[in-house]
Amino acid sequence: MAKATGYHAGELAAQARLGDTARAEHLGRSIRSTVPSVAAAFLAERQLLVVGAADETGRIWATVLTGEPGFVSVPDERTIVVAASPRPDDPLAGVLRGSAPASVGTVALEPATRRRMRVNGLAEAAGPSGLRLRTEQVFSNCPKYIQKRRPVRHTPTTAPGPARWSSALSAAQQAFVATADTFFLATADADGHVDASHRGGLPGFVELLSPTRLRWADYAGNGAYMTLGNLELNPRAGLVLPDWESGDTLLLTGEARTNWQERSVEFELTAAVLLPGALPMRWTEPEYSPANPPLR
Repeated sequence: MAKATGYHAGELAAQARLGDTARAEHLGRSIRSTVPSVAAAFLAERQLLVVGAADETGRIWATVLTGEPGFVSVPDERTIVVAASPRPDDPLAGVLRGSAPASVGTVALEPATRRRMRVNGLAEAAGPSGLRLRTEQVFSNCPKYIQKRRPVRHTPTTAPGPARWSSALSAAQQAFVATADTFFLATADADGHVDASHRGGLPGFVELLSPTRLRWADYAGNGAYMTLGNLELNPRAGLVLPDWESGDTLLLTGEARTNWQERSVEFELTAAVLLPGALPMRWTEPEYSPANPPLR
């Protein structure tokens, strides 16, 4: 059994450092190990699920799974079934399509209404192209920093291209990252329990320091500091940036550390993977969240 609904030492330290212990304790009472009926209904309508996990070498990655409404289902209050799995050249294909359980963190996102839900637990393959997740932490987040987008029907005219690996961002990838308004971040605690979260802001909120270094401000959230808490104990992290227009996804893995004086996070990548055409759907232009702070 993983950490269930309690906070670990890193999260408690981050909450105390930022003076949010009381708010975190209140939020902690809403974190559960089972999926309530309202959450099951929300999941059943989703078309996009972010999954974070460690690969066979221990590197943390985040990736995106998609499907028609109903591709995520909840057969019972402790089980989520996902009728999708990573493509074979995805860095997480091996662990998420294998038979051994893997710790995962997931984010189910509905950009059109700025709603999101996080589920963490143990996942294993379910059939030739699916996942079964045993839930350990289930909770909703506020709508802050989610850019409003709506899915658009799209029929791909070309097959997805092969994965492109690199040890640094290309010029085109640097330009994409520097103008992104959304990414998803996977981290893990000292025992390897993975969590995935959403990060959003105005284009430019991710600063490009070099082809291998990024920085972003840590905006005020729900007060639990699960991501910063994990980074207190384990610097490994993975990012995924979806290209809402082209359907490409950019996956990054490396290490991240918190600058507490600036309340920012710096990420040093060790590998990048571009998955051309990984997302079959497209999305409308964003309506930026009114909660997005001005750029520094």
